[in-house]
Amino acid sequence: MEVTPGRPARDEPLAEAVHRLRAAIGGDDVDDSVRRRAEYSTDASNYRVVPGVVVRPRTSEDVLAALDIARDTGVPLTSRGGGTSIAGNAIGTGIVLDFSRHMNRIEDIDLEARTARVQPGVVLSDLQRAAGRHGLRFGPDPSTHTRATLGGMIGNNACGPHAVAYGRTVDNVTALDVVDGAGRRYTAARGLGPVPGLDALARSHLAVLRQEFGRFARQASGYSLEHLLPENGRHLARALVGTEGTAAVLLDAELTLVPIAAARVLVVLGYPDMASAADAVPALLAHEPLAVEGLDARLVDVVRRHHGAGRVPELPRGAGWLMIEVGGADTAGAMVTAEAIAKDAQALDHAVFPAGPEATAMWRIREDGAGLAGRTASGAQAWPGWEDAAVPPEHLGAYLRDFEDLMTGYGVAGLPYGHFGDGCVHVRIDLPLEEGGEVMRDFLHAAARLVAGYGGSLSGEHGDGRARSALLPAMYSPDALDLFGRFKALFDPDHLLNPGVLVSPHPVDADLRRPAAHGVRLSGGLALAHDDGDFAKAVHRCTGVGKCRADNTASGGFMCPSYQATRDEKDSTRGRARVLQEMVNGTLVQGGWRAPEVADSLDLCLSCKACGSDCPAGVDMATYKSQVLYETYRGRPRPRTHYTLGRLPAWLALLRGTGRLGPALANSLTRIRPLTGLLLRLVGIDPRRRLPCLPGRAFTRQWHRTAPRGPAARPVGSRVVLWADSFSNALSPDVPRAAAHLLQEAGFDVVVPERQACCGLTWISTGQLDAARDRLTRLLDVLAPYAQDGALIIGLEPSCTAVLRSDLLELLGDDSRAHTVAGATHTLAETLTRHLPAESTWAPPDLTGVRAVVQPHCHQHAVLGFDADRALLDAAGAVVEQLAGCCGLAGNFGMEKGHYEMSVAVAEISLLPALRAAQVPTPAQTGTDRPMETVFVADGFSCRTQAEDLAGVQGVHLAQLLTRPVDTLFSWPGAPAR
Repeated sequence: MEVTPGRPARDEPLAEAVHRLRAAIGGDDVDDSVRRRAEYSTDASNYRVVPGVVVRPRTSEDVLAALDIARDTGVPLTSRGGGTSIAGNAIGTGIVLDFSRHMNRIEDIDLEARTARVQPGVVLSDLQRAAGRHGLRFGPDPSTHTRATLGGMIGNNACGPHAVAYGRTVDNVTALDVVDGAGRRYTAARGLGPVPGLDALARSHLAVLRQEFGRFARQASGYSLEHLLPENGRHLARALVGTEGTAAVLLDAELTLVPIAAARVLVVLGYPDMASAADAVPALLAHEPLAVEGLDARLVDVVRRHHGAGRVPELPRGAGWLMIEVGGADTAGAMVTAEAIAKDAQALDHAVFPAGPEATAMWRIREDGAGLAGRTASGAQAWPGWEDAAVPPEHLGAYLRDFEDLMTGYGVAGLPYGHFGDGCVHVRIDLPLEEGGEVMRDFLHAAARLVAGYGGSLSGEHGDGRARSALLPAMYSPDALDLFGRFKALFDPDHLLNPGVLVSPHPVDADLRRPAAHGVRLSGGLALAHDDGDFAKAVHRCTGVGKCRADNTASGGFMCPSYQATRDEKDSTRGRARVLQEMVNGTLVQGGWRAPEVADSLDLCLSCKACGSDCPAGVDMATYKSQVLYETYRGRPRPRTHYTLGRLPAWLALLRGTGRLGPALANSLTRIRPLTGLLLRLVGIDPRRRLPCLPGRAFTRQWHRTAPRGPAARPVGSRVVLWADSFSNALSPDVPRAAAHLLQEAGFDVVVPERQACCGLTWISTGQLDAARDRLTRLLDVLAPYAQDGALIIGLEPSCTAVLRSDLLELLGDDSRAHTVAGATHTLAETLTRHLPAESTWAPPDLTGVRAVVQPHCHQHAVLGFDADRALLDAAGAVVEQLAGCCGLAGNFGMEKGHYEMSVAVAEISLLPALRAAQVPTPAQTGTDRPMETVFVADGFSCRTQAEDLAGVQGVHLAQLLTRPVDTLFSWPGAPAR
């Protein structure tokens, strides 16, 4: 037996397999470390199965070698793509093959044949972009298209909203290059010859195949053996689609592509409830829609609460809706079809939207709802397991009513929605998994009987996996189940491929993740109020949907910068959450808060907070990291940077206490590069960084000595408190000075407190939470009296302003003053767009001819939002290029030794390419030939520092942009003198 400290005993076959895998594949692509195994211990399902080793093959030869070793040693092998399997079909005890890391190439797009050849790790949205340049697309499009891989879609027979028009994945597969469990490699297409005995098996079971398989489009449960029939072409490739990696391992796939509709129109129909909406579907399918989606009022309410009512467009009258997309040769033709649908719909109300912003906003309700359905209307954690059952569309309304009664009977709830054109219903249910799996088991068996009674399928597109394989007897006869076993045995005689799925399944309540986690009640640090103060409950918010693995920048997303830079599961929000889940479980990751795997996992987290808003489950890794650091170093010596960067405001205050002498001396010393490099190394800062120059006098001191006051008497409602945070006050005094001028111009009575009020941001990010609480208490002493008198508090540094709106409540939520201050805190843009005094005539300056390259701060994106800033810039007439994604510095992160490379890599995702592109003069969009003035705008001090440090570009705060002449802001390297 092999025993490694901190790792359970390993059996000899696995140890041999790992040894041989390293010899055959080598490098970092064979990893049996505790941390890596923790990251792959679950997918997007309820199940936890710790693998023995994770392999990331680079070539088909690597896959063949891994399968040979699995056969020789008897170690099971499971294929994995994006790890977004909701049914638990991408986890296993032995070897897990992650195809997404390296085998993700689009090998060919044949425009004449309208086919694409792809490796299994290709993400669907990448294929859509590549094919879209030629007017083509892959038909099926599940909601996880930005991270789901084609291999996974083939394994599950994925569908999505447009399957009603373009068919399922199986309908769009022509050939598969596979290696089966017996070690045979072949191209599966039409014909059953490559697998000895398969043709005879099919011929001997023709009656079962014709009676029980392929009864309706979304019959995805079990093997799709109808494709073995002669009338269906004896199509081996299509019979392998939906086998969930239990019969063969995919190496390459040839897929069909379809033309993109020339014009699309969206019809939204309102009904009294969702079941009534479902009743209307069969009659509307005659219009040949591209998509028919169903929504419920409860889900829409959750979306409104999450994003704010103003961000969600108004739906037609009703409490249940159909969203129907139609296509045409042109918009006029599509509109004719849309109006015909509206006429036949018998709806309470309807609205028609041609392709454009309004239609996109409507579709976003559906997309956001798919993620937010992980919580019920009451905010309870909801789980998969019965999330994609399907019935023939003509039975959908009746099924929905009975299903609601079933949930009520079990005392559970969910937010149903789905692909109503195909009869497929998605729902996550607040099953009490914290208490165990008994209720889930009983509910799933009852639900299986219900859907089978309607001639439906346990799964409509996600596969059966560990969630539903044991329920197949409710849907299939003993003869059909026996046929499943015989089919698998022909491909995988030793049951090495994904055992326990479909054939000889494990019970549905075996290997559940949540019941194995013990509650972790916090005795200090953050409140985690939304999770009842339970750290285990907080980290189990991550259900694995994997949005953190997607490139969300095109839609304005910021998550997850470290993963975008490395494409390694270790650096995703999900990967970190899995390690923390294993920490609270305690059987794999041992050592609690101080486990080395935890430190390794969190090391490259930038604490950008983007996951807190972008993750549909609300996973807030920055908060969890702060708590982990707090627990890890409570009563123990800390890393050097916690004493330097983590207490930077205190050091700045100390320097400021010497008058101008301290800053002047510090500036002199930083000009001596060898000395600066030595100093930076001593305090834990990367020597490639440059220290900022300290201005001669802090803003608050200068204000109270020299700043002009506004009119003496102003209505109380126009009073604002300009809060100069530690960074703005000491490092960028021009910013609060410009903001004060701007606010006075707008008619506000500007008050600047004489006492400095620090929010403790750097203490929070380094987990020094007791000290942060002390600083925030002192901040409340300064700011709360103003807020209690009705004054607005204006924050300038986004990260500090975000502390007052969020972290303040986590640390001092039991102090009523904290809620008052949080509610009174606004950004400068919010104040100027939403809270101008009644008598104010202020308007933004004319920025026509200015191109503003804007980097929103991550904390602003996550907590505050950028809408008000964008509205202000648009009103000023600027051409706005709004960047998405983190700048890479992220406060102390990018300054610390060991993080420089990651900081630069993150900056290369969005910031640095945009700055390089902006150096090229752009013709004015004002009807003249004069080049536009290009200005880099960043409210975050760290964002401006990163741009200057890595690109030599000096950024300006919004306050400076709105108060200074444009020609003084044009600061690109080599820019012509103005």
